[in-house]
Amino acid sequence: MAKTFFLVASLLVLGNVSFMHASFSTGLITDLAKIVMDNYCSPEKLVGMKEDIEAATSNTEVLNIPDAESLANVLSSGVQTTVSDPRLKVSYEPNYVPVVPPQLPPLPPEQLVAVLQTSIKLDILEGNIGYMRIDHILGEEVAEKVGPLLLELVWNKILSTSALIFDLRYTGTGDVSGIPYIVSYFTEVEPLIHIDTIYDRPSNSTTKLYSMSTLLGQRYGVTKPLVVLTSKNTKGIAEDVAYCLQNLKRATVVGEQTAGGSVKVDKFKLGDTDFYVTVPTAKSINPITGSTWEVTGMTPDVEVNAEDALATAIKIINLRAQVPAIIEETATLIANNYAFENIGADVAEKLKELQANGEYSMVISKSSLETKLSADLNTLSGDKSLKADSNIPPLPPVDYSPEMYIELIKISFHTDLLENNIGYLRFDMFGDFEEVKPIAQIIVEHVWNKVINTDALIIDLRNNIGGPTTAIAGFCSYFFDADKQILLDKLYDRPSGTTTELLTLPELTGARYGSKKSLILLTSKATASAAEEFVYIMKKLGRAMIIGETTAGASHPPKIFPVGDSGVFLSIPTVHSDTTAGPAWEGAGIAPHIPVPAAAALETAKGILNKHFAGQQ
Repeated sequence: MAKTFFLVASLLVLGNVSFMHASFSTGLITDLAKIVMDNYCSPEKLVGMKEDIEAATSNTEVLNIPDAESLANVLSSGVQTTVSDPRLKVSYEPNYVPVVPPQLPPLPPEQLVAVLQTSIKLDILEGNIGYMRIDHILGEEVAEKVGPLLLELVWNKILSTSALIFDLRYTGTGDVSGIPYIVSYFTEVEPLIHIDTIYDRPSNSTTKLYSMSTLLGQRYGVTKPLVVLTSKNTKGIAEDVAYCLQNLKRATVVGEQTAGGSVKVDKFKLGDTDFYVTVPTAKSINPITGSTWEVTGMTPDVEVNAEDALATAIKIINLRAQVPAIIEETATLIANNYAFENIGADVAEKLKELQANGEYSMVISKSSLETKLSADLNTLSGDKSLKADSNIPPLPPVDYSPEMYIELIKISFHTDLLENNIGYLRFDMFGDFEEVKPIAQIIVEHVWNKVINTDALIIDLRNNIGGPTTAIAGFCSYFFDADKQILLDKLYDRPSGTTTELLTLPELTGARYGSKKSLILLTSKATASAAEEFVYIMKKLGRAMIIGETTAGASHPPKIFPVGDSGVFLSIPTVHSDTTAGPAWEGAGIAPHIPVPAAAALETAKGILNKHFAGQQ
């Protein structure tokens, strides 16, 4: 059984109204129900209504309302609630005159020109942006009648523009045949595209609308930017046009959620009364989404108040005009500066191909451009550090007191002394060498001296996201002896084309841990950048055992490059570790000697060291 029939729901609305006698015939109910059941565009929502009619007709109290307009309002509320469709409406109109669609009479040319100039607003905005406002969607037949003048006065002036703003904010009427007619001007001749499906309930027929192969005049094409403006007053056929262009990815819709009208609404007289019921008798089903804009309205790609839609559209179009140059400059910067030359050249070439294929034609803001650019660069390079980025200026140095430095260091480092005199040291970020140098003695006193005299050391890098690599040589040096200088790594800098040797330092603040005592490094998927460089060096030189997960496979800290004057910035890794003996850690990460889940790495390390010391006793 379906939900309670709308007349039963209506009785609940009436509440305490007192009735004297039946003012209207029960035939009003049955006529209303029959018209809705035979003509409503979504019959699946009416399942079970026939059975409910019989129950509803016995509730004649509703017919006792002496005021016809009040009764019409109650019946409207009931039917709308039952079917969940506000487009269904009962009205009382004793003076109703059926609306006959206006026929365009033969007019002399000067009058026809006046009609077109009144109904269509045209302008060419700064930057050769076309603006066209239409308040009624013409049907194909009428459009062909006025075709030559339409071409001369409007369309031919639009064709040469670089972009078009199609304003439907005030469009509330139109003809179904105008949908493919308008949409086709923004598609190719071939292949024909299935753009919409219209189901008509009274005839129980389904019509598929396709783009048209023959049109009056030239097409606007598929490459120039098209922005459609909408408002809460955009209704019916205009909603369909905007929805089709949006889902074909041909237009960006800017403005407000639309009205949620219908492609076809008919008004039926209830018997011999002056009551009428307005019923949506056809519905649109988009072949791409399988859904519709009706009832709920369509959602713009960019939601702004209707009065701000035009200015927003102009900003979007101006941004898109800059995109080819932004992509070209981005490709050049990557090709000239990315650490791995072959990869940089390949990424640059493929990025330009994406631009040429229209992949950036639908960006709606600088942030959306940066998001897409970052995603494409990540995909093309496999490097998460190669991306669009913001140019955030460094924070000014803070003048800390010695006491403040001590507290900061206590928070930044965690040390512990475990069973069998095993030291534990955790820190989650590397600092710049020049910044660390002035507080090196404080770090030694409050951190390093707590683990220096242990018999083995576990360094926990599972949460270390990296940072500058300038401190790597110094940190590595603590785990080697001072009697000879050791080559840790060779770093190739792409912009300068130079290679720098990374060597252990002859002098350090504090004592060395030395090269003899056991050292275990804990890693996870989050271990990145400078932390990976440290792990890479210590594994390559056989100085430490690595336990945990393969590291992130990030890169040396990238540099920030401005992309011309666009306000877009690029994060580009420009340095890579020595690859003469094969791939380093960038992009691939560092595999541990003993792979275990990150959460189990510390216990695994303690178990290995405890077993080792137990064997020595």
